[in-house]
Amino acid sequence: MTSLSGYLPYAFALIIAIPFLVLLRQFVHSYITLKNQEIKLLTVKSNSENKAHSYERMTLFLDRMKPSNLIQRFDRELAVHEFIFLTEKTINEEFEYNSSQQLYITKNSWKNIVDSKNAIIELLHKTYDGLKGEVQLDEFKTIFIMNYMEGNDYIVETIEDLRKEILIIT
Repeated sequence: MTSLSGYLPYAFALIIAIPFLVLLRQFVHSYITLKNQEIKLLTVKSNSENKAHSYERMTLFLDRMKPSNLIQRFDRELAVHEFIFLTEKTINEEFEYNSSQQLYITKNSWKNIVDSKNAIIELLHKTYDGLKGEVQLDEFKTIFIMNYMEGNDYIVETIEDLRKEILIIT
């Protein structure tokens, strides 16, 4: 019996410590779970912010590609072929700058953006090829806008598609 009485204080301490250790474990587990949920929420929030930013940037890109905005760029003293070259170069550079946004945009929308870009460049060249003889830049710009207005306004349609998608995402 004497040998057991020497262990009695340890047993008493153990009996008191076990509930405390169980509560401490539950607290730590709850804390870790809450922190993991917080990290997930921040990740989701960051992802949706990246997506929204991507849609904003690509909408701005498309808006800059509208013929009414393109014709306002560059010096009025340029030759038509110089204007076409500089306009195409600017469109391609801005597109390349924004190409990383395809990570956050649906494949269909990205395809529409690429198609819109290519259609504008093609329209620039078709308008120039369709002209007989030398024309002044102002005449070219007028014909370019008229040619664009004759077809579907695919830039506005693409922007509208982006607008619908961002509403679904947010």
